[in-house]
Amino acid sequence: MLILVLNAGSSSLKFNLVNMEEEKTLAEGIAERIGLSEGFIRWTIQGEKGRLELDMTNHKKALSTIMERLRESVLHADQDVAAIGHRVVHGGPNFSASELITPEVLAEIEASSFYAPLHNPPAISGIRTAQDLFPGVPQVAVFDTAFHHNMPEYAYTYGLPYELSERLGLRRYGFHGTSHQYVAERTALLIGKPLAEARIITCHLGNGSSITAVHNGRSVDTSMGLTPLEGVVMGTRSGSVDPGVLTTLLEQEKMDGPALANLLNKKSGLLGISGVSSDCREIEEVMDHNPRARLAHEVLAYGVLKYIGAYAAAMNGVDAITFTAGIGENSAPLRSWVCQRLSFLGVELDETANHTRGKVDRYISTPGSRVPVAVIPTNEELMIAREAKRVTTSREACPVI
Repeated sequence: MLILVLNAGSSSLKFNLVNMEEEKTLAEGIAERIGLSEGFIRWTIQGEKGRLELDMTNHKKALSTIMERLRESVLHADQDVAAIGHRVVHGGPNFSASELITPEVLAEIEASSFYAPLHNPPAISGIRTAQDLFPGVPQVAVFDTAFHHNMPEYAYTYGLPYELSERLGLRRYGFHGTSHQYVAERTALLIGKPLAEARIITCHLGNGSSITAVHNGRSVDTSMGLTPLEGVVMGTRSGSVDPGVLTTLLEQEKMDGPALANLLNKKSGLLGISGVSSDCREIEEVMDHNPRARLAHEVLAYGVLKYIGAYAAAMNGVDAITFTAGIGENSAPLRSWVCQRLSFLGVELDETANHTRGKVDRYISTPGSRVPVAVIPTNEELMIAREAKRVTTSREACPVI
């Protein structure tokens, strides 16, 4: 069974082709600068890399070209895509699990776009494109928010008038759900404890970052909120700030809503503090002689530290802490800064292991550490493919009458 996984951005389209019999990625890549000049598609197909310079007017042109390349190489004459899984960032208040895409489901995703105006509209464009090019092939929406949907009410409720929150769906939704779920499952295997009996803190740290408390296999709290803006500082996002800061900006800088959203989402975070870059790697290269770069790094690390401490308290203990995603998997200095301050939990970091790079699940704590600390590469695409398979095979087993 071959499943195509799509993750559409406003000017990009990531793709993965997964053989579900072996859960093996046959091809992956991205089309970039869709709708702009100097567009290109780059890919890795069965280990071989390629690149095509191509101006693409829309997502349909990008996906058509991608499929031409796949049919010339890895897709054989007797094979075709059995299902398509789409990453959809925000499921709004009504989706607690992945869904087969019907006209009603697509309409609901569109209605939820105001929660994630930078993310849901491109996903809808990707869905419509795939429906045009793959008529009759089942399509599945896999929501970033679904894993967090059933958090306790006290964990997702904001201190706003209850009726207002109910009417507008204002609550903590959380994001990176497929990543947190995948990494929690892998962590439980690594420590040899059933996921249904484990307390795990997963730290998904990248250009967008979130930390999640996973108790007995369920997300019970997470750092992102109504939008992906809440939580720790990120590449260009501010993370959590006093709401009074926002009203001050509106009053003193005469900002309107779009200007404020642009400031918080695109000009803040590591970039805004450091004045150097939104890329943690570039910040780490200069922070020994650049105080603002060091400050940006420490603000991020301190934020991660505080969430770990809070979630250990929320779960009345922790069985493992795991780092994942671009920064989480690759920043030994950040992991070291955080873990050195977790001795109260009994964490002991193995600095040699921490500074050893690898693409496998691994411990970075000592054998004597009371709480094991791991680095586990995430695989959101595989989780989306699994969900697409689960939803479509369930549909075949239980046809709608």
